[in-house]
Amino acid sequence: MAFSPNKLPADEFLQLRASLPVADVRSPCEYAVGHVPGAVNIPLFDDSQRAEVGTIYKREGNATAVIRGIDLAAPQMSGKLKSGLELAAGGRLLVYCWRGGMRSEAMAWLFSLGGIEPLVLRGGYKAFRNHILGDLGRERKYVILGGLTGSGKTGILRYMKSAGEQVTDLEGLASHRGSAFGALGQAPQPASEHFANLLYDDLSAHRAESPVWLEDESRNIGTVFMPDCFFERMQSAPVIALMMSIETRMPRLVREYTSFPVEEIMASVMKISKRLGGDRTREALDALKCGDYPTAIRITLEYYDKSYHYGLSKRPRDQVIYINTETDDEAVNAALAMEAAEGLT
Repeated sequence: MAFSPNKLPADEFLQLRASLPVADVRSPCEYAVGHVPGAVNIPLFDDSQRAEVGTIYKREGNATAVIRGIDLAAPQMSGKLKSGLELAAGGRLLVYCWRGGMRSEAMAWLFSLGGIEPLVLRGGYKAFRNHILGDLGRERKYVILGGLTGSGKTGILRYMKSAGEQVTDLEGLASHRGSAFGALGQAPQPASEHFANLLYDDLSAHRAESPVWLEDESRNIGTVFMPDCFFERMQSAPVIALMMSIETRMPRLVREYTSFPVEEIMASVMKISKRLGGDRTREALDALKCGDYPTAIRITLEYYDKSYHYGLSKRPRDQVIYINTETDDEAVNAALAMEAAEGLT
């Protein structure tokens, strides 16, 4: 009797992640670009093997490709089964490949030989991606926390979360703080594809009946681009925009950026040199060389403030609530933002 694994639709498969581990049996390169969050990579083929089998399939057909695939995978089968046995929980394991076809079925068969009950994602990772992109594009209650650079928005959102508000930290998921200086001190960024996977997981944990706070962002956060369907929802959400003077923001920015090597800060200034202009770029760099961080920060803020005001002006007037504040106290500003948001419901 032919082996036929139990296949689950994406929604059922994802619900089971709370109690069962997940094996991604695609190649390491595919896994690196994006995977079901929490999945462990137990690849049937490595990257070069996958490329070889794919080329044979195109040139010589399925049967020849399958035979070559068996030749390549067979020597490592025991190791893959051991990995599956170590990963499985209660004798069960969630499994997926790209389309839910030959690779996941082959690995499900192998795992079953070791007494594991494999549960395969019907349609594979492709079905997962279709599922999450559909979910990210659906209507949710979002409130956008905006504000000028250096307003401490990340800290304010963190305070809101501790106060019981629902918050999704886009910059945390993207490992980037959103400006030319945003990569300083951050871990490597995920691929845009995997960012969407992480975003789906984070949003799925929130209650549907309550609003979710997000920080105002452009379409990209560093090298990460947000899914179009999600960004469009952000663009239509109300914005609570904190307005504070450069003098109020300056101490925070000096504290944050003097902790990094000046060479890295200068390299970040160069990323926006065309927008600052030659003269202002030189002034900022000269100030940094002399240790005059306030002058360099003021020059860059002139650009960022002008750019942010322009961005807000493109939104419908009734979509933005401006809050003037002259303190950088996160608790105070969080309270002001939450009070303003009460009028939206």
